[in-house]
Amino acid sequence: MSAAAARRIALAAQGFAASRPPGRITASHLTRTIDRLGLLQIDSVNVLARAHYLPLFSRLGNYASGHLDRLAWGRRSQRRLFEFWAHEASLLPVGAHPLLRWRMQRAADDAGDGKEKLHAFRRDKATFIDEVRREIADRGPLAASDLSNGGVRRGPWWGWNDGKLALEWLFFAGIVTTATRRGSFERVYDLTERVLPLEVQRLPTPAADEAQRELLRRSARALGIATETDLRDYFRLGVADTKARLAELVEAGDLRLVDVEGWSKPAYLDPSARRPRRVEGRALLAPFDPLIWERERTERLFDFHYRIEIYTPVGKRKHGYYVLPFLLGDKLVARLDLKAERAGSSLLVHAVHLEPGIDVHDVAGPMRDELRLLADWLGLERVQLPQHAALAKAMGRMR
Repeated sequence: MSAAAARRIALAAQGFAASRPPGRITASHLTRTIDRLGLLQIDSVNVLARAHYLPLFSRLGNYASGHLDRLAWGRRSQRRLFEFWAHEASLLPVGAHPLLRWRMQRAADDAGDGKEKLHAFRRDKATFIDEVRREIADRGPLAASDLSNGGVRRGPWWGWNDGKLALEWLFFAGIVTTATRRGSFERVYDLTERVLPLEVQRLPTPAADEAQRELLRRSARALGIATETDLRDYFRLGVADTKARLAELVEAGDLRLVDVEGWSKPAYLDPSARRPRRVEGRALLAPFDPLIWERERTERLFDFHYRIEIYTPVGKRKHGYYVLPFLLGDKLVARLDLKAERAGSSLLVHAVHLEPGIDVHDVAGPMRDELRLLADWLGLERVQLPQHAALAKAMGRMR
């Protein structure tokens, strides 16, 4: 298969081969998009909007973010999403809950799975964790700051106190889940049995190997075409588990092995993947968008080397603090360093970096329209362009 065909398959699988829906965007549009993607990565950075809101904007346009809030943290009867560790902290359709119970059980059994700090805490503080669980059972939904004996934080950022560590172990083991988020995105926990709809809790729990096969099928549907590493990364499955399950899926005909031009590793193709001859995409992509979150895959698909530079010292940044690649057609053609300056009701475009060989006149109009759409979605009145003569002239005056 040619590299260009593989790229178009990947874009179609992620929802970029179809036009955005006309008219008002409903909660049903969101659920269908999330079902296609399999999950949304959660991140607390709020330069534009928090990470889980942005992939939906990229695919749907100007939607009401309150729809996602209700699906994720609304009343039990409205709950269509739940939080768990999948591809990092993630929002997933509630129907996927049974597929991750094996991971929860491994955590409860102290079986590793990459959270050694939490497992060590469980071994040392089992009695304290049980006390925290009983406090939630007795008092109802609680944040770490609400606990009667949470302890002292060990430092800034991720310097969690004992109460937060206890809650996170209970979360990883599936005993509690996120009831809601409040204030500065603080997670409020409650017993899982009191949060998830009863019909979800009653779904049968598949064996671990069966659940892993289904997670890999979902990864393949979301990616279209992918290497073993790409598929494993989507739901952060183990190496040995992934190798065994992929062999089974190929033998069953659920995946097809193919060679892609320029790829150094074999690829797995979802047999049901769309194979468009053309893709007319247009989107600003957040750093945690599933199309580009696996950086080696991004480079393989688009010849686009991309790194987030939030934690890079200012003097060493190449492109900016919060940079969004710009998809046009089937290529990533530019990088935009953006910020929502809410006090002044402006979308600040700190910098625009065009990829080599890209003509500013080819991208200026679509980029202008996408920036205006982003500003409208964020409720900002103005788009403030950088002092880049050719780009500003090509875009015209934006307000």
